[in-house]
Amino acid sequence: MSNAVTTHSTQEKVTVTGRQFRSAMVASVLGWSFDLYDLFLLLYVAPTISALFFPTSSPTLSLAAVYASFAVTLLMRPLGSAIFGSYADKNGRKKAMIVAVVGVGVSTAAFGLLPTVPQIGFMAAIIFLILRLVQGVFVGGVVASTHTIGTESASPKWRGLMSGLIGGGGAGLGALFASLTFTIVTAIFPGEAFNDWGWRVMFFTGILGAGAGLFVFRSLNESPLWVQLREENKVKDEKDKDQEVVLEQSPLKMFFKKYSRVLIVNLMIVIGGGSGYYLTSGFIPTFLKVVNKVSSEVLSGVLISTSIVTIIAALLFGHISELIGRKKTFLLVGFLNIIGLPYFYLALADSVTTFSIYLNAMGLVFLGNAAYAPVLIFLNERFPTAIRSTGTGLSWNMGFALGGMMPTFVTLASGTVENIPNTLMYFAIGIFLVYIIGSLIVPETRGNLK
Repeated sequence: MSNAVTTHSTQEKVTVTGRQFRSAMVASVLGWSFDLYDLFLLLYVAPTISALFFPTSSPTLSLAAVYASFAVTLLMRPLGSAIFGSYADKNGRKKAMIVAVVGVGVSTAAFGLLPTVPQIGFMAAIIFLILRLVQGVFVGGVVASTHTIGTESASPKWRGLMSGLIGGGGAGLGALFASLTFTIVTAIFPGEAFNDWGWRVMFFTGILGAGAGLFVFRSLNESPLWVQLREENKVKDEKDKDQEVVLEQSPLKMFFKKYSRVLIVNLMIVIGGGSGYYLTSGFIPTFLKVVNKVSSEVLSGVLISTSIVTIIAALLFGHISELIGRKKTFLLVGFLNIIGLPYFYLALADSVTTFSIYLNAMGLVFLGNAAYAPVLIFLNERFPTAIRSTGTGLSWNMGFALGGMMPTFVTLASGTVENIPNTLMYFAIGIFLVYIIGSLIVPETRGNLK
């Protein structure tokens, strides 16, 4: 390949077989679900981890420390996107995906081997945080590959649906897998047995995702748009040079030189989508335990139900964005969330029956996950093929890193468990005001993936 690349394809029709499309869809959804599965494991064992690795005299402060360790992983995701995204843009999405997914699974399983504070003192917390940093780099790499190859392999009329399927479907499946694992492991290791060995078994299951990823990716074809761009760069001749936009080969350098302003505007949307996810699906396990004080059986049932709702919401609003446009969908979702999330937070806190807990939790998750359903395809359409993995990965991971820090900020700002619902309400209003403003600023991108 030459030392220069074209940013856009010549828009020749790319033929994708049904088998290629299905294989890319399955690989993207499962790759992202394995990633989210590994991250969700920590959320489900947060109370146990807080006592074993971050013990304090205040349960709320210990929980905040666990969420801070979660945020540490998220903060490393942009670095992972910079590394793996650049690699994916230069060498292909498939290779980057394989390394990243296996890396996440292996690093997750390693948590099950860690000594705790009662065993080796404060060094246990430091080792825990270091491993979270390593895991975060691989997580960022998963986003850079899974969030491009699936949509690049889909026909234009299904790209919105594919966006919701990968983002929300992958997240829903990841949460569902984690919920089922939590249900099984807590049944095998009830009560104190879970605090002794059950949490370790939860982390050990991460290796299953790595193995499953390798099996699924064997039949995966490379992104057709990336392949086409590579071929165009190989065969370009003198008559094409007048029409080409020639840029540096480094996708990362190209991104920061040409698209820094695009990144800033993107973040107004992505932070809202990330916050919607982490303050609903991501916060529900802790909310139900510390505010509603539900049993493990009720918690497991709610988590499984909300995982299914996540998939439905993401598919619905992803496809709506293909029908009415990304911009209008963002505005619609923004207004629904700024009204609906405060209501459901307070209603869930006041819920005393199992039915009302299920209903309000599902309402929260439906709205929160709708917020990021069109984000993936929107980001894909903001960048040319030559830097799409880099641009999408960095935009997504920076926004979701900040969104993922919100549970930590909420917990710290609340002070006491009783204040958590009201704090969540105020955070949601502020975050989605920014989301709505961003929706008014961004251009309509539907149809720009070339």
